[in-house]
Amino acid sequence: MNLEAFKSTITDVPDFPKPGILFKDLTSSFSDPKAFAFLIDQLTQKIPKEASHIVGIESRGFILASAIALKLNKPLVLIRKPGKLPRPIYSYKYDLEYGQDELQIHKDDLSSDSKAILVDDVLATGGTAQAAEALCKMTGAKVIKTLFVIEVSFLKGIDKLNTPVFSLIKS
Repeated sequence: MNLEAFKSTITDVPDFPKPGILFKDLTSSFSDPKAFAFLIDQLTQKIPKEASHIVGIESRGFILASAIALKLNKPLVLIRKPGKLPRPIYSYKYDLEYGQDELQIHKDDLSSDSKAILVDDVLATGGTAQAAEALCKMTGAKVIKTLFVIEVSFLKGIDKLNTPVFSLIKS
């Protein structure tokens, strides 16, 4: 598989979750074993050796991060929506391109010794990734890179991030 073949497995869903938004649905890519393997291989190659933790952002970021963490034999950390994590948490509220949201992380999942890689599916306005960076910082961890499958470049979400970013596809 190559990048062009991979791109053909992504489904565009117009007007989701609200009118005017073109949603890039990667679940069709996840259901294609060759496409999914290609994707995980491409993202894994971009992770620096000094990375200690792979951090998945809810929810499609979980799928990507778990496969990467398993492949690299690194701990997996989840950043979740409110009410999903049972131990003491840090919480961060932020704005999205279509509303507001909140993310949380267990306080003890990362420490000042942690060098984290954030993983998510799409970088749009950058609010979610910026919130994830802030949560990692609250734990004392350093985010050393953020990985995305797709970056919606015209929304300039990358400008909100303080770490190096790799996006497999820029649209």
